[in-house]
Amino acid sequence: MLQAQIFIDEDELFGTKSLHEFIVQFLIAQKIKGLTVFKGISGFGSNKHFNRPNDLFSFDETPMMITFIDDTEKVKAVLTALRVEVKSGFIITNQVEQWK
Repeated sequence: MLQAQIFIDEDELFGTKSLHEFIVQFLIAQKIKGLTVFKGISGFGSNKHFNRPNDLFSFDETPMMITFIDDTEKVKAVLTALRVEVKSGFIITNQVEQWK
């Protein structure tokens, strides 16, 4: 099995829809085995600007991570199809085992 993690900002849009909602709906349509969306309390990206969205008077973007798992070949195919639609975000993958 393969786990994919997609890192985006909460405020990112795909057209008029929030990017994380678009990605979740995309993954549901692909019949992915499972996914979870995490909302970060802080973080930074390649620009090294440390975002603290929960600080008083902060206008920082809230970091988000969408993680999902499925069979290795399916995850690779879904990520390839997703990249046709969405160019932003940072994606990593990890081999995982399912405990039964």
